[in-house]
Amino acid sequence: MPEWVIETHNLTRHFGALVAVHGLNLQIARGEVFGFLGPNGAGKTTTVRLLNGVLNPTAGEIRVLGMDPIAQGPAVRRRTGVLTESPALYEPLSARENLLIFGELYDVPPDILRRRVDELLEMFELTARADDKVAGYSKGMKQRLALARALIHAPDILFLDEPTAGLDPEAARQVTELIEHLSQEEGRTIFLCTHNLVEAERLCDRVGVIHRGELIAVGTPEELARRIWHGHGIVVRLGRPLPAEALASLKRLEGVAQVEVENSDLHILLDQEHRTPAVVRALVEAGAEIYAVRPREHSLEDIYFQLQANARGGSA
Repeated sequence: MPEWVIETHNLTRHFGALVAVHGLNLQIARGEVFGFLGPNGAGKTTTVRLLNGVLNPTAGEIRVLGMDPIAQGPAVRRRTGVLTESPALYEPLSARENLLIFGELYDVPPDILRRRVDELLEMFELTARADDKVAGYSKGMKQRLALARALIHAPDILFLDEPTAGLDPEAARQVTELIEHLSQEEGRTIFLCTHNLVEAERLCDRVGVIHRGELIAVGTPEELARRIWHGHGIVVRLGRPLPAEALASLKRLEGVAQVEVENSDLHILLDQEHRTPAVVRALVEAGAEIYAVRPREHSLEDIYFQLQANARGGSA
């Protein structure tokens, strides 16, 4: 059984008449990178605040590292690190001074703190500018420093809210690679709130999708795709468009649930995988020029937008 480091049961938070989080049930394992996805205002930031004991819930239960953030907020926060979307840094001070201040606030012992600061400056490639004022840093450097600051007390769980927002591609890639290192090499549990679905697909073991305060799906991208699109999808790359009568005949073939034409590709949904050879034979007999046949793989972006559309009562 996994060791759950975050658990919620029917977690709910109201702000007057506004229900920011409703009936949230989550279990996140130690060492997992969990992506929390949703549009602005969906309840992501409120959830992070609840999990860290910054806000009290209206209803429901929370356990973080076996503790109750409502009653044990300071103890929880000593073992979590939080990077907000707009991290506050003391810009008139140097990177080293920023890290020393935050380390002291977290009661990191002085002999450990100096070593820890040097290690983080090196890890985040800030050593050469460690004693320069942060005001002169690029946005990417400031983001790397903010991530180092969130790690100064060696937290068990790291909460990241849009860690690459507003960064140029090179800086975003550096931050993403650092997150991979923290997960894969150091075994950190990471709770990642992001709008960057490509980033989430690369980094996350599982994702949760939230819509208007309600968790509408949790799982790996593969699990979520199977729940949305029943059957087996294939993509057939053609050398030239299929005649209309051949396309109509294909749609009537046994086991074919759906056929969509996208440029030179046919996207075909079958009720079962073993129907694939019959579909290929039918296309060849119809005179199709087949360049390739491959399983259809749905990106996290496909999955996310379909889930949000389903939650709104429509289709993507």
